[in-house]
Amino acid sequence: MVTVFLTGASQEDATTVFDVLRTAFPADGSPDPAHLELSGDHPVAWTAEFDPTREFVPTGPTSLRGELTATLQGGYVAVDRLCEALDAAFTVDEQGTASGDQEKEVDLQLRTKRR
Repeated sequence: MVTVFLTGASQEDATTVFDVLRTAFPADGSPDPAHLELSGDHPVAWTAEFDPTREFVPTGPTSLRGELTATLQGGYVAVDRLCEALDAAFTVDEQGTASGDQEKEVDLQLRTKRR
């Protein structure tokens, strides 16, 4: 299981990222993303969980309205699979990682791929 936190994202961009991940890792009954900490007219952070137990279904490049930060937390293999799926859809710049015995956390900057 991987928890994905999106910050700096509009509702549209958060939905786009989570839709890419739901397409890449289809599962029955995927919950809608939740938002955290309301600030003004939009959430400061969006969160959802994914269980990438199978190989991902590739998606093509996908447009975002702006840049956003994604933080992925979970098991090593699961986080790596989500990173691979995100890299297929967006330009991904790794901002940092933290590793533990069983899990890791990765901070990514996502933006639209240049064609």
